Amino acid sequence: MYTPLVVMWLLMLQRLQGAAPLEAVVLDLLANLPCCFWPKPCKRVREWQQAGVPVSGNTAAYNQARQRLPLAVVEQSCDRIFEQLLARMATDRTPSSQRAFILDGTSMRLAYSPALAKCFPPASNQHGEAHWPMIRVLVAHDLHSGLAMRPEWGPMYGPGTNSEQQLLERAVDRLPADSAILGDVNFGVFSVAWTATEKGHPVLLRLQSHRAKRLSGEALKDGMDREIVWAPSDQERKRHPDLPQDARVRGRLIVRQVQPDNGGKATLLALFTTVSGDTEQILKLYGQRWNIETDLRTLKSQLQMEQLTSATAEMAAKEILMGVAAYNLVRAVIGVAAQQSHLPPRSYSFTRAARIVESFAPKIAAASNPAEAQRHFDRMMYFLQQAKLPRRKRGRFPRSIWGKGGQYPKRKK
Repeated sequence: MYTPLVVMWLLMLQRLQGAAPLEAVVLDLLANLPCCFWPKPCKRVREWQQAGVPVSGNTAAYNQARQRLPLAVVEQSCDRIFEQLLARMATDRTPSSQRAFILDGTSMRLAYSPALAKCFPPASNQHGEAHWPMIRVLVAHDLHSGLAMRPEWGPMYGPGTNSEQQLLERAVDRLPADSAILGDVNFGVFSVAWTATEKGHPVLLRLQSHRAKRLSGEALKDGMDREIVWAPSDQERKRHPDLPQDARVRGRLIVRQVQPDNGGKATLLALFTTVSGDTEQILKLYGQRWNIETDLRTLKSQLQMEQLTSATAEMAAKEILMGVAAYNLVRAVIGVAAQQSHLPPRSYSFTRAARIVESFAPKIAAASNPAEAQRHFDRMMYFLQQAKLPRRKRGRFPRSIWGKGGQYPKRKK
């Protein structure tokens, strides 16, 4: 009964339901999954479908099946889903628009086990070692559609720690050809610019002030826009001894004074880019980098991926990959709605869309014929068109009027 297709769908369903327990998705399997999930049903499935022979709702068989599922199958399926959806949703992009991927790193906690704590050491400070094993995850999301590429991850602490730059070097080969890379100051280093450009990817990276000043050869000032040749420093060559002696990256250094939304002090924004276009287009493109922050919030809060529950490294990997596949499923449905309304996909609320998909998926699956399934799908699209993000005319409330949290009175002696 628990074929690879069924197991992967149940892993996705657990994420769509906010890290639901195994029992919840097993009951959904028995109640809602259509016959197409078993193109060549075994005798047990035939007896269940044709004769109504009861099937156990216990979770032991599903738990064993998800552990036996090869990780390579999950990785290939995640890549296949991403590639097909990206190709389909690329039809509503303007021909002149630059395909870009936003990169960022985040952390996730794993369930404690001695094996996981050895592979992914917990954090530690002057008070001792923490409890949860920690991993650092690098995500790459399509700027236009929000679709997520299969992430890379590794230990966040300990002797084998992986930096965000190292994770990028492992993921860059899977980026679609000619895609621009957007990154904040963590990626504004020579190794990232060199690796990306060598693979044929333009970059748009924010630089730290001292690094931008060294590249410009003078103090930074508003309005600066010049061609530069970026060469690695001595420290960068020590960290990356495999860099060629003639390693150089040609690009532009753009400096603009920006005002933070929170009313803070104006600061100079320094960008290094090999993306072609005028200055205002490049600044507008970097201004959309903030979308990755809301995407990470969605993965960690809406899909409950901040705290994983698997007790082995391989099962944790399957949890992450199928969580990303579930995220891409909702993004794909949003993409269909965006094509109907001719609006950008990011103008829809992911949270509302996920709830609508979760509500209508069982109805579509349990439809007795294609016409009934289409009716449920059309109703789902109707409600999705109401899930657009509001256009607020007023800005944020001043922080000065926000109330402070109360405190409990101290206990009397």
